[in-house]
Amino acid sequence: MGIYLNPNNENFTRTTKREIYVDKTMMIAVLNRFMDTDNTYVCVSRPRRFGKTIAGNMLSAYYSKGCDSRALFAPFKISGDPGFASNLNKLNVIKIDMNSEYQNERDKDRLLDDLQDKIVAEFAGQFPDIAFDMNDSVGNCILKAYAQKGEKFVVIIDEYDVLVRESVSPELFSRYLGFLNGIFKSDTLRPAIALAYITGILPVIRDRIQSKLNNFWEYTILDAEELAEYIGFTASEVQALCRQYGVDYEECRRWYDGYRQHGFEIYNPESVVKCIQTKKFANFWSKTSTYAVIADRIQANFEGTRDDVIRMLADESVDVDTGMYMNTMSEFHGKDDVFTYLIHLGYLSYDEGEGTCRIPNKEVQQEWKRAVSIIAEYKMTDRIIKASKDLLAETLRLNADAVAKSLDESHIHVTSNRSYNNEDALQSAIYLSYIYALNKYTIVKEMTSGKGFADVVFIPFVPDIPAMIIELKRNGSPESAITQIREKRYFDSLSAYSGDLLFVGVNYDEGTKTHECRIEQFIK
Repeated sequence: MGIYLNPNNENFTRTTKREIYVDKTMMIAVLNRFMDTDNTYVCVSRPRRFGKTIAGNMLSAYYSKGCDSRALFAPFKISGDPGFASNLNKLNVIKIDMNSEYQNERDKDRLLDDLQDKIVAEFAGQFPDIAFDMNDSVGNCILKAYAQKGEKFVVIIDEYDVLVRESVSPELFSRYLGFLNGIFKSDTLRPAIALAYITGILPVIRDRIQSKLNNFWEYTILDAEELAEYIGFTASEVQALCRQYGVDYEECRRWYDGYRQHGFEIYNPESVVKCIQTKKFANFWSKTSTYAVIADRIQANFEGTRDDVIRMLADESVDVDTGMYMNTMSEFHGKDDVFTYLIHLGYLSYDEGEGTCRIPNKEVQQEWKRAVSIIAEYKMTDRIIKASKDLLAETLRLNADAVAKSLDESHIHVTSNRSYNNEDALQSAIYLSYIYALNKYTIVKEMTSGKGFADVVFIPFVPDIPAMIIELKRNGSPESAITQIREKRYFDSLSAYSGDLLFVGVNYDEGTKTHECRIEQFIK
């Protein structure tokens, strides 16, 4: 048993003893099926706090010869799998936390030398009848153990991309590529590696690193395929936790859902756990990340970036081409690169079927609001967002003039002149002006109701505030919008809702680019 070679199961044992632990052990069954195929080199990339490290500790506890984990896994799903015993503590594990190694190394230029010296020393201790040289690389040690004893290995590297994300010297970076190449690119060595599992925030970098890791199967935030349900919490898992601990699931969904993976809704695990433990809904994202990451990227303002950011703040999805991004921290050639980078960091979610991205949930939206508040080009947007609380209050007081004035401002800032008169732009203006309402309402566009589609419907999920139906007109009148709500009975869609209801008619005059509004209370 060693620190790097054949570690014990202590880290995973501690995880399973937490008050809140979600069983993800069936991931082992999937990886066991990969063995003896061409899919044994796996790279999993996810944002921070999505459970990558926990999964690595679990795999180490299962495969490592340095421990006996049968009792540890007995209470969990994997113990009932027919292949459970096939690889249980039967393989040599090399486990490296690159972030920890980097942060704890005082002389960064000696990082790889010191790391390999420690691993080689453990090989010598655990295989005393094999002649290891202190100049051996990790790859050579694996090869000697395999050639002389038939020993196979599982290589687990957590945060493999730390040297990509940090500003390291070109010399250290080049040596790191050699380190990776020595383990993963040798055809002679490949039979000795039963499984390689590496994790990072970014997928494999598409330049010099790709040549070293192009034999890895990538499971990213864009599409994690059969591993989708194992990194992050699924909707059913969060529902079960909310029932068990008496937490409002719908509110939890609004705060922490929003990521779609291979047919699953995926939640940020750490935020969900903290929400359940504290019994409050809050922005836990800011504890480990910062809105400055967003600001640093969007203030470059590639063509179309600002317009799309404002649309996303208005709860819309925007098109994104994720295929051009080089997966680096520095090479950004357009807004698609910026948005793809922010998808990988978790600040945006991705819809593979539609090829679009959006701000995933309320927690992350708060980070976006903070980001735009510090960028000069977004000062007007920030002002509209901050005024949205007052606007909602004025709407509930039936102050139609306040609504019209706010829309005059927000409509200008949600779109370019070419699409200014587009109805979608007007709906976006509604969203932006009422962004604070997301704290109290579910907002639905084009809601099927009565004899047609209501333009925008506000359905409260807190007590003692009215629902609202907003109908939009162009070159008409707010009165005709109210009449349409009544005649087409858009309120029928709210038949299960027993509270008060407001009709809000908005007219936009294309000639003057101004808005008029009328608000009426619906008397049942």
